[in-house]
Amino acid sequence: MSSTFEHYENHLASVYAWMAGGIDSAVSRGQQELTDVGVLGGGAKYAVDLGAGFGMHSIPSTRSGCSVLAIDTSGFLLDQLRNYADGASVATAQDDLRNFAHYLPGEPEVVLCMGDTLTHLPEMSSVQALISSVGENISPGGRFVITVRDYSTAPEGTNRFIPVRSDESRICTCVLEYAESTIQVHDVLHERKEEGWVMRG
Repeated sequence: MSSTFEHYENHLASVYAWMAGGIDSAVSRGQQELTDVGVLGGGAKYAVDLGAGFGMHSIPSTRSGCSVLAIDTSGFLLDQLRNYADGASVATAQDDLRNFAHYLPGEPEVVLCMGDTLTHLPEMSSVQALISSVGENISPGGRFVITVRDYSTAPEGTNRFIPVRSDESRICTCVLEYAESTIQVHDVLHERKEEGWVMRG
């Protein structure tokens, strides 16, 4: 079983924006999500995006006037973020998100940990340590925004196979395997090549 870093580095990073419907579409959804939780337009000047990826939430934050620290283990995704940001006020750090405090020039008013990012941490103690670190470094009255998918009920049968996205040349399916306290996720990608459909995962 590969680590989260290896999984993104060797498999997901190159197709992650495609899986999300393309960067433009994903950033629009990210903007709506931040608006829904009341983060955008609140006057915050400095935000941190943990597990920022290609910038789904970092980019809308910069557009609202925030300076952003975007941290992610994937250099490929951070390159996409920098290219898409096109000079916007975003700094990037390629590192484990638990090390975010090493890169802070000051206290952020907003810390984001959205999508399934939190579930990528290896154990519950890592989650607890991250939350404690955010509490120690965020400015007084700041906001820590976490979103997680509801994994409380194990799907059965074909419900374990979740269609992510498909087009004429790619099909991505997520397969979930539940253990006692963890979930193993298989991102199965079929791609059309000259020799036919090729599966990797």
